[in-house]
Amino acid sequence: MCELFAMSSHGPSAVTYSLNEFAEFGSAVRHNRSGWGIAFMRDRDAFLVKEAEPAADSPWVRFISHQALESECVIAHVRLATLGANALRNTHPFRRALGRRTHVFAHNGTLRGLTDAHDVSAMDIQPVGETDSELAFCLLLERMRAVWRNANGLPSVEARMDVFAEFAADMAEFGPLNALYADTDVLFAHGHKRIWEEEGLDSPPRPPGLHMMCCTARLGPAHMSFTGLDIDLADRQTTLLASVPLDDEGWEPLPEGTALALKAGQEVLRVQTV
Repeated sequence: MCELFAMSSHGPSAVTYSLNEFAEFGSAVRHNRSGWGIAFMRDRDAFLVKEAEPAADSPWVRFISHQALESECVIAHVRLATLGANALRNTHPFRRALGRRTHVFAHNGTLRGLTDAHDVSAMDIQPVGETDSELAFCLLLERMRAVWRNANGLPSVEARMDVFAEFAADMAEFGPLNALYADTDVLFAHGHKRIWEEEGLDSPPRPPGLHMMCCTARLGPAHMSFTGLDIDLADRQTTLLASVPLDDEGWEPLPEGTALALKAGQEVLRVQTV
């Protein structure tokens, strides 16, 4: 059962991961033995750490737990391999360059038949690995190229959302699409539906696929701690996204087929794709 997490903040916020929660998701108990990755975005680039090993066994996880890395946008993913071998090339998040910016993508769900529906060899932006998720990312960037090419500087959020929402609707025909996509300016997210563990068994996919929480709407200190995650908000507007709520306070389940655009920690656009 893959898990997603993202943060969007108004200015660099110090984020520390002990990844206890993600390590638990990556243990034999949760059956996630396929890898993990975290991208910290600053300016127009991203610092990405990932490996095709369980988070629970990783010395890199222990290293990151001692680093208070500042970032305006963070995307994290824990993987259960369904399509594509358990290998670094198939581990999320995926990263590409477009419009002189780094673009990062992570996905939860299985898009069955996506590879059969596309001739990868004919694509200008091709996946390195074999996953449906990376192929979907490449398809998204191919659609985004025209928007970035025609823009005088940054494309409008509306223009990028039009592409992202149409992409999400098209991909959802192949299976659940819970996706996080950031271009170092805006964080886009799509909540669809996901598998839930019930009494030791996996349920059929159902919504919600993502939950959202606005940190500044909560009462309390500027420093927030969850299991495996600490954020120094410093009175900044900050919004979090996660597959499942990280605590019992203030999380909003996203309705099925909800596409969001978050900029500097604030929701700026919301579109329904179904």
